[in-house]
This record gives sequence, structure tokens and C-alpha cells, in this order.
Amino acid sequence: MTLSLYVARRFGLAFLGVLLVFTFILGLLDMVEQIRRFAGDNVSFSQAAGLAALDVPSSLYRILPLTMILSAIVLFLGLARTSELVVIRAAGRSALSCLVAPVLTALAIGVLAVTVLNPIVAATSNEYETLSTHYSQGEENVLSISREGVWLRQGSADGQMVIRAAKANSDATVLHDATFISLNKQAQPTTRVEARVAHLQPGAWKLTDAKVWRFDKGPNAEKTARDMTEMTLPSDLTQAQIRDSFGPPSAVPIWQLPGFIDRLEKAGFSARQHRVWLQMELALPLLLAAMVLVGAGFTMRHARSGGTGLMVLLALMAGFGIFFLRNFAQVLGENGQIPVPLAAWSPPVVAVLLALGFLLHLEEG
Repeated sequence: MTLSLYVARRFGLAFLGVLLVFTFILGLLDMVEQIRRFAGDNVSFSQAAGLAALDVPSSLYRILPLTMILSAIVLFLGLARTSELVVIRAAGRSALSCLVAPVLTALAIGVLAVTVLNPIVAATSNEYETLSTHYSQGEENVLSISREGVWLRQGSADGQMVIRAAKANSDATVLHDATFISLNKQAQPTTRVEARVAHLQPGAWKLTDAKVWRFDKGPNAEKTARDMTEMTLPSDLTQAQIRDSFGPPSAVPIWQLPGFIDRLEKAGFSARQHRVWLQMELALPLLLAAMVLVGAGFTMRHARSGGTGLMVLLALMAGFGIFFLRNFAQVLGENGQIPVPLAAWSPPVVAVLLALGFLLHLEEG
């Protein structure tokens, strides 16, 4: 137990060291990028630093597998350089038993990342998008999904229009049971339109079976309401704008993701991308454990054996290969080419099995 705690502590310190190095490098790079991006928007240095601080957690979260394999390489190279691996093996401990502590530590880090770091990254990412939109004086997202249905917003020189629909097609260009409320510059409602179906066409919404209420025609809007078989409402929305308004799945905390998926499907949208992301997040601890095993397979050897640089390079190449396979499986899963569980769980499972096979081969040798 004492030896396992010692190895786990060494691995934890190696992970923290690598993480701090990446935090410093990514922070500097992000700071330069924010200053370049908002050079013409009168953004101060402190504001750019705040944006960089909000963006760094998402960058660190994306490269967590790379951080893990580098931590494993640092651990086992350090143990080999001090001949501690030789002492451990001489004490009768096998290679696989030496890996129990770092693998369990990697699993614990993975669970902590999914349950705690994931919501933090989602919050900082959303705040980053809000502030960057504010600083660049751009438009915010025009679409949101709630329990009440689909909500859209469009603006013009005369005011705003809020749109709510019970259901929509996959890209929100066809709305069912839609309500359009026009607001003037003082945010006061001027017109309400309800339609059974609304189709987004270039420059306008085409409404079918609509009813129009005008609030500026007198105190009794129902008295002056009109029923129309077809009508059009001007709109500057495009299919691309609506599509881009869908935030990435990483912007939703994992604790809220199942409910968000349910609301997406009830609103008529495809939630396959979010389902793939949810399963990949659940498989993240296993992926981090696989990275430790891969790093150990190439670097868990005596330093005097030579070829350390080559082994480190091979370990990094194997780690990047697993990372590429994971991203490739994610794309296949999001496109419906393979089932969602297969897309999320097959890369870490395959990586664990291959790494264990390699370690057993070296142990038998």
C-alpha cells in the first residue's frame, strides 16, 4: 500500500506539473490571440486577459488526454532514471501491479474532470462567448431551446421580433404552432401573429393559417384581429444563422445535458451530436487510463537500455493516434455511420486492450 501511494503521489505531481506548463503556454498564446482579434474594438489589456482566462479552461480540457500521456512519460522516465523501477521489480512487483496506482489515479482525475471540470468549462465557455460578442458588438445567438419549445429572435431598425414555436424541423426553417410578437424600439409589443405553419424563405417568413392582432389599433386587439390563409413577415434570418446559433455540446454542463437532449428531441431537432458528446464524456476516465497504459508500454524500461528519445516519440505518436481515432469515431457517430455507444467507447476500449497486450508481451519477454 505504501509503495502504491508513493507511485500515485509521484504521478499526481507529474500531472500537476505538466498541467501548469500547458496552462502557462496556452495562457500566453490565448492572450496574444485576444489582443490580435480585438485590436480594432478598443479592448483593454485587462479585458483581453479576462477573455484569455475564460478561454484557457476549454483548451486545457480538450488536451487532457495529451496531458495524461505526458504525465505518464514523466513518471516512468523519472522512476527509471533513479533506478526505482529496478528496485520495485527486484521486490517482486510485476509491471502490471506497478501500474495499478497510476491507472487508478488517472481514473480518479477523469471522474473529477467530468463531474467538476466539465461544468466549469461550460460556464467559462459561455461567458467567453458572451463577452467576446459584446466586445465585438456582434449579434448574439438567435435560437434557444427550452421546455416551452423553440425560441428565435430577429432584429431590424424598427425593433425586435420574438418567435416561439412548439416544434420545428431539424434546422428550424419550418415552425409548427408558431407565435410572432413584434416589439418596437421601446420594447413594447405592437403586433402578434399566430400561425399553424411558418416556412423560412429568403427575406421573409411564409405563414399558413395565420391570425393577426394589432395592439396599436385600439384597446381591443381581438376586435380588430384578422384571419389570413397565407401571409408573409419580413425576416433577415438565414438557415446558416440559425444553424450557427446552436452552441457546441461542450457548452452544456454534463449534469444538464440529458435534459437538454430531451428538450431538443421534443422540439423536433436531432440530438445525435449531443448524445455522442455525452457518451464520450462518460468514457473520458477510461481514455485517460488508456493513455497511462500507452505511456507505460513505451517508457516503463530501464534508462540504461538506450533509445529513450525514440520510445518517448513512439509513445507520443501512439497517443496522437488514439486521439485521432477518437475524433474520427466521433465524426462517424455524429453522422450516423456507426452507433453512438460504439463511437464513444470503442477508441478507449481498443486503446486499453492494445496497451495491455503490449505490456503483457514485454512482461513475458
